[in-house]
Amino acid sequence: MGKDCGKHGDDDLRRSCRRLLATIVVLALTVGVVALIVYLVLRPTHPRFYLQDASLRQLDLSNATTSTSTLLSTAIQVTLASRNPNERVGVYYDRLDVYASYKYQQLTVAASLPPAYQGHGDVGVWSPVLAGPNVPLAPYLADALRQDCQAGYLVLQVKVDGRVRWKVGSWVSNHYHLFVTCPAFLVTAGGNGAPGAAGFRFQTTTYCHVEV
Repeated sequence: MGKDCGKHGDDDLRRSCRRLLATIVVLALTVGVVALIVYLVLRPTHPRFYLQDASLRQLDLSNATTSTSTLLSTAIQVTLASRNPNERVGVYYDRLDVYASYKYQQLTVAASLPPAYQGHGDVGVWSPVLAGPNVPLAPYLADALRQDCQAGYLVLQVKVDGRVRWKVGSWVSNHYHLFVTCPAFLVTAGGNGAPGAAGFRFQTTTYCHVEV
């Protein structure tokens, strides 16, 4: 008789465990489905970035050129703006690293911007100085840079590499990778003759390509 009672007790415990596990699974699926529905209904739009200004302070190619590289020292101050276009979704900028590049080669050290939060319609503006002392350039890139400066027309890219999160009410998403590319059009009144910052001016505000 005692053995039967023990067996019934084990069966009840197993049934209780199965019910508890099933309840936990259902709750987890429900929360996941609700979060997915909220995300699909609101469908966050990526933030919009604009390059408002770019001031070239330094652009010096070293005379010491090897068969493999030429050293470039550059400094550029940029003014970046971003706007959150979402009506019900906030954006956390947890990390924003900004740097300048030329023909896909990074020219400056990445400058880290302070973390920020943007509600609906909020605008953020940053003006970091991007500097790159003695960056080695391949000979073909150094030649292309000299030719662009000679023509008085220079196109750099200001890039942002970061991580963002979406906020809907009290719910906050996981991190998403943010990558922004902004063309910086710089021109002179006439041919400059040699690389250098003097005479180059920012042409116009440009819209940036944003990937999230």
